[in-house]
Amino acid sequence: MPAAGYRFEPLVVRPLARGGAGVTETVRVAATDAAALARAIALLGELRPAAALGAGGYVAGPTGLAAVLRRAPLVLMEADSHLGLTNRLLAPFARRVCLAFPIKGRAGSRYRVYGRPVPAPATDREAARARFGMARDERCVLVFGGSQGARSINRAALEAFRGAQFRVLHAVGERNLAELEAPGRHYDLRGYIPNFGEALLASDLVVARAGGSVFEVAAHGRPAVLVPYPHATGDHQMLNARFMADAGAAVVIPDSELTPARLADEVGRLLAEPTRAAAMANAALAAARPRAAQEIAAEVLAAARQGRPR
Repeated sequence: MPAAGYRFEPLVVRPLARGGAGVTETVRVAATDAAALARAIALLGELRPAAALGAGGYVAGPTGLAAVLRRAPLVLMEADSHLGLTNRLLAPFARRVCLAFPIKGRAGSRYRVYGRPVPAPATDREAARARFGMARDERCVLVFGGSQGARSINRAALEAFRGAQFRVLHAVGERNLAELEAPGRHYDLRGYIPNFGEALLASDLVVARAGGSVFEVAAHGRPAVLVPYPHATGDHQMLNARFMADAGAAVVIPDSELTPARLADEVGRLLAEPTRAAAMANAALAAARPRAAQEIAAEVLAAARQGRPR
């Protein structure tokens, strides 16, 4: 619920996506960016926000810079273990930079580690397992690769768990669903799973990429086998995965080393060692930051109390 006296509005002033080459393209992009900045300055002049929150990405650049120019207090949020270009450029002007992970060289009073905001975890495991048709004592491995899926994980998991003696709940991504086939009745193949927290709660172990979802996995206390996306900017998914592994909550398999045999081995060992899996689950809960959203919102409100821009 919004704090009394404040209205929260998402504001996106979108420059053209980067691409192309040559002088003509450079001039066109520069003109577009200048127009986006001018529009952002005008909009902030109309809205006169008490504070601005930037969540990174090129679309946040014009609005963040406009906030700086109009002297609106600026708070930044970084979701990964790598500070993106927009946040790097705006950080010196921000009242606070809210980090999901500790980042080397980003310390001092300007930076606070709060974790990444995620939905509140699901809590009714019995109902969650009933939703997916699982028996109370049936073990389940949840596999996913982000909203669009991950082809390398999809291929490896389908082969690794072809004859598994446990249930597999696998979100392959809508674009990949038509080309894939479940290898047996134990294998629940889906394009997308709404209310995803219930899938996490219903599972006993997770196989996934290592984007921002690692905090949602941690919030549900699930041990994980993480396969970082190898082309993420600044290799931040590997950094995310290493953070969770160092905390004792995950096993990491580099994408280049992912094979059905390796995946089957790692998952099989975890399922065969309940004491180890339980320790990883506890480590995941310890690494979770369930109050990230509230703490970042508190930073924005604190910035707003500094006064509205002139």
